[in-house]
Amino acid sequence: MSDQPYQGGPYEGHDPYQQHPEQQQPAPQAWPGHEQYGPQAGYDPQSTQQWQGQTWETQTHAPVQAAETAYLPPLQEQQQPYQQYQQPQQAQPYAEPYAQSHGPQAQQQHYTPAAPRPAPVPEAAAPEPAEVSGPAYGPATLGGNARITDAQRARLEGRSPIIDPGMQPAALTALLGLLLAVAAPVGSWALLVPLVLLQAVTAAGWFRLNGMWPARQGIALAFAGGLAADAAVLVAGREHAPAAILGPLGVWVLLSLVMQLRSHASPDERMYGLMATVASAALAILATGYLGADPDAVSVGAAAVAVAVLARALPLPTPASVVVALLAAAGAGIAVGGMTGLGTKGAVLGAAAGVCALIGHRVAAYDYPSRFVHFTAGVALPLSAAAPVVWILGRTLG
Repeated sequence: MSDQPYQGGPYEGHDPYQQHPEQQQPAPQAWPGHEQYGPQAGYDPQSTQQWQGQTWETQTHAPVQAAETAYLPPLQEQQQPYQQYQQPQQAQPYAEPYAQSHGPQAQQQHYTPAAPRPAPVPEAAAPEPAEVSGPAYGPATLGGNARITDAQRARLEGRSPIIDPGMQPAALTALLGLLLAVAAPVGSWALLVPLVLLQAVTAAGWFRLNGMWPARQGIALAFAGGLAADAAVLVAGREHAPAAILGPLGVWVLLSLVMQLRSHASPDERMYGLMATVASAALAILATGYLGADPDAVSVGAAAVAVAVLARALPLPTPASVVVALLAAAGAGIAVGGMTGLGTKGAVLGAAAGVCALIGHRVAAYDYPSRFVHFTAGVALPLSAAAPVVWILGRTLG
């Protein structure tokens, strides 16, 4: 290249893009620094076009000949530690490091492998936390968790997902059972008051137990089914109680189906809502069995349920509390049966009612229920589950 600056513009006397006639078909150049292949035929270095102007390379770097651009060994400065590049020298021209690393003196340097850098000494690291085998979960709660349900957490921790309602719901069940036992000998209209309360709590508790809340339409429909069955029994009389109870039960199944067909929810949710509505309406309607049963059987059965639930809520192991509850229900049946016309037959009725009460108590305790479930389903299900047995055995034994 020439060190003379470029004179004139790009259109004055010289066109940098115009080729000489002899360069229209340039011969291939040899690779710089590999002269062992020999010169190529037709190569004339004097006739090669040369750029006469100042370019970025001529302004910032020293002129470098073609022979100086031969293959060079790895640079020594690349083997130096990284810390040398953290503080660059100030006001150092770019041409000097370039000429030192690419000039003729660099070709005479022999490659000497640099000594390996010592491994950096790690600073005092913080102690790593101990690994926990398996998921860590907190204590069981009734409020639920946005990540997993309380029942799933209990199963993962190896615990039972069952929480019994406790003594307070058992006391309310006993109170409601005593109201039924006392109101039954008085008359059907007196028995209707605690019965309607039982049906309302049954409808609300069953929907909440199934995780459907708010479900006002389903609760209202199930409660209306119970009221319709009560009215049918009062109109038809106790002797026609089976037909008066089964008729509204079939009608309310159809009404539940129509209500779910009009829903805009997904098919799975509609099916789940249909099953919950039908079951809730069935329990509320079957509770009308107290109204259609013999008054003495109602007194014995309701008293047996009250005693069985209280015994089940005692702080005893589960097998022991179940046995104690059944014995207490049979004893209550004998005691109340002695005050009525059933006599010792009340033991059978009391024991059967106690079994149904424990089943309803168990259902209300399933899958980590909330406090609302305990005070609705936990109160009503033991009495509602015992109603069909009280009606059937009361007619059989009486």
